[in-house]
Order: sequence, then C-alpha cells, then structure tokens
Amino acid sequence: MKIATSAYPVSWHDNWDSYREKIDTWVATAAENGADLCVFPEYAMNEVSAIAGADVAADRAASLGFIADHFDQVQDIHQTCATRHNITVLMGSGPARMGGDMVNRCALITPNQGAGHQDKQIMTRFEREDWFVSSGGPLQIFDTHLGRIGVLICYDSEFPMLGRALADVDILLVPSCTEAASGYWRVRIGAMARALENQCVSVMASLLSDDPRFYGVDEATGAGGVFCPPDTGFPPTGILALGQMGRAGWVYADVNLDQIAHVRRDGVVLNRTHWDDQFPRCDQVTVSPLG
Repeated sequence: MKIATSAYPVSWHDNWDSYREKIDTWVATAAENGADLCVFPEYAMNEVSAIAGADVAADRAASLGFIADHFDQVQDIHQTCATRHNITVLMGSGPARMGGDMVNRCALITPNQGAGHQDKQIMTRFEREDWFVSSGGPLQIFDTHLGRIGVLICYDSEFPMLGRALADVDILLVPSCTEAASGYWRVRIGAMARALENQCVSVMASLLSDDPRFYGVDEATGAGGVFCPPDTGFPPTGILALGQMGRAGWVYADVNLDQIAHVRRDGVVLNRTHWDDQFPRCDQVTVSPLG
C-alpha cells in the first residue's frame, strides 16, 4: 500500500463550504498520488471553530463546545471524501463529548462507509490544566482491508505500554499537535520507538499553525514521517519517509505488509517476540554503592 501522512496547516474558514473544499482538495491530492491511506494530525478539526466567528475561536469553552457539537458533521465530510476518492482516511482529531467529559477523538474512515473512533488515553498538562480535556474510551485495533491499524494520539505514543497493547497492529498511526520543536521530537522519538519495539510501521502526522486567533492551536509545528524497524528489508535509519520541518503537504511511503511479517518472523533481532524476556530481569535490579 501507499501511505500519505500530513503536515497540515490550520486555516481560517468563514463557512462550511470553505472547510469542505479544503478537506476534499487534500484527500483528492493524496488519492491522485496513489495513496491508499491518508493521515491527518491531532486537533486538525479545531480549525472549524472559525466558522462560528472570531470570538468563539478565541475562547476555550466556546471553541471546544462548537467543535464537539459538529463532530459528526466533520466526520461526514471526511466520509464523503473517502468514498469519493476511494481512500481510507484518519480524520484529524478534535474535541468530542463522552458523558459529561470532553475527550480528544479521531475517526478512522474507510471508503465503504466503515468508521471507528479512537480517543486519546493520556492527557498532556495543557489538556489537563488549561483545556480540561479528559481521557476517553479504550484503545482499539481496527481490522481493515489494509491490515490491522492502531492509533496513538500524540502524547500516547510516548508510553511504551500503550504501544505494547497495540502490538498486533501492522500500522500504527500517530496524529500529533506540538507547539515547539521539542514536542515534535518527543512524539517522533516515541513513534520510532514503538516501531522498533513492535516491529511495525508507525506514521506520524503534524499540525502546523501560526494564527493567534485560535485558542489552543495558535502555535504548532512539525513534519510528516513514516518510520519502521531498522532491520531486514527496511532502511537502516528506521525512516521510510520524512517531510521538511514546518512545510505543509503530504509525505508518501510505500509499505509492504509482507515485509513487516518477515521482520517479525525472522529479523536480525526479534524485539516483539522477546518482549517478555525483560520482566524477570527488571525484578532483579539491585543498588550497588560504589563510594
């Protein structure tokens, strides 16, 4: 398959037609370049708050509420594009309501009208302390015509046990939103580590923004990247494709599921198979005073 992952810039939209046209153009471009799967970043959905006007877009509670109220409408727009262009789409995440809580949710959408949701598991300090966004529903493995796909939203990718819970996926999607280069590198290191541990392909998408009119997504930087285990049949760098930092657009990589299966079965190392070997060794840690 061919995967397209994005460095996606936030835009100001005065109406729904403007937003719909942007999403269709991006999805069409990925499909025209042969992509079977395209990945949008974390909080890409938040640009729709502009449709409600500048006062709403700049306000924490009002912007989150407007976006959550229109989550289904945004998903329908992505579903229409996925079906029209015959491509599977990871919709950019955004706030959604779960009971009385606000969660960070994305949708994996297939061309044949199939869709599933993944919520972020662990909130950053900004989400906890400023946005008051909460952890959502559990991790899921999506069994698709492209293989088994999992999603770790941004900060989630930095936690190895969450990655291990998705050890059976072939493709791990990591949509991200980071305001500084240091944040980008934290997520990228996490995405590459999860590809190493699980001997899978991980796909990072990044939000781009420099628009103070938006609350919470006024600053964002990063790049799209597709990572792999540095082992038999894959690049020794662990990088299948990488975009330029801060440059908007799609980055493409060809991914062969047979390669993933081969590395898991007969790689130079077998991190995924040998995972449990570490735990008895961890129980034997001692403190040795050296003076």
